[in-house]
Amino acid sequence: MTESLDLLVLGNAIVDVIARTDDAFLSEQGVHKGAMQLIDEARAEDLFSVMGPATIVSGGSGANTAVGAALLGAKTGFVGKVRDDELGGLFAHDLKATGVRFRVPAATDGPATARCFVLVTPDGERTMNTYLGACQGLSPADVDEALVASARVTYLEGYLWDPPAAKDAFRKAVKIAHNAGHAVALTLSDAFCVGRYREEFLGLIRDGSIDILFANIGELKSLYETEDAEAAIRALRDERDNHGRHLLGLVTRSEEGSVVVKGGEIRSVGVAPVREVVDSTGAGDLFAAGFLAGHARGLDYVTSARLGALAAAEVIQHIGARPQSDLVALASERGLL
Repeated sequence: MTESLDLLVLGNAIVDVIARTDDAFLSEQGVHKGAMQLIDEARAEDLFSVMGPATIVSGGSGANTAVGAALLGAKTGFVGKVRDDELGGLFAHDLKATGVRFRVPAATDGPATARCFVLVTPDGERTMNTYLGACQGLSPADVDEALVASARVTYLEGYLWDPPAAKDAFRKAVKIAHNAGHAVALTLSDAFCVGRYREEFLGLIRDGSIDILFANIGELKSLYETEDAEAAIRALRDERDNHGRHLLGLVTRSEEGSVVVKGGEIRSVGVAPVREVVDSTGAGDLFAAGFLAGHARGLDYVTSARLGALAAAEVIQHIGARPQSDLVALASERGLL
């Protein structure tokens, strides 16, 4: 019998290679600061050869969310694809060590486990160059129907919309979750990702595939093709699917906090205190983790968003996108749990 989950995440299984750098290096390498761009294996090797000292840790946007939610007490699972190589083994071990259920068989041939080269500038901004590798092998066959049906929320990473087979896995999960009467969440992942798939993402929202949407303000402005943040938020507020239903929207705005958009209403939520921003990698991932962990506990949307802000604040104060502090203890100190 499949154990029920609070949260099941479908995402790219990626090992992060994180290094400090400066704007001059970004310019020399011709990369877009603050964005994620896809690279091939040759470019991955070239970039690694010129990067400075690096920290290697399991990552991937969706996996970060699964881990964060697990560390806040939620029962979580992850669906993603790695190769049966050293980095694939590292990824699987790290995920399971945090209590996340991960049972997707590793690929025995084809591309290597995915890597994301994260370049962190002194202002804490992160620029990502991603070799998807084995991630692109995720297919509908890797989506266990019983597992999806057991999860109260199935959370989908927008980056999955790049590989065609992963897109099919995404659609399969949506159908299973809704047939089981459970919610589906989508994170827009990246403004450039939104630019590639704007109409398809809007289609998912408007055809009722998505119940909960996570986005940062840059992604939301890209979705609605506006430079006006308030206009983008109002557009999300006014969205209805083809059944006339509003979705739940969570929009992060960096130091301005976040907003909860639901039922035609907009609620602002402040940030949690931060001593110093060291590395913004994973901030949105951990915000989603905190919100969904709170949601699983039955907390109201605003309190859940505060829990998300706390998790995000923890992760941006050190290198890497995985929490290093006891999130439950931090949340308890602030009366959120």
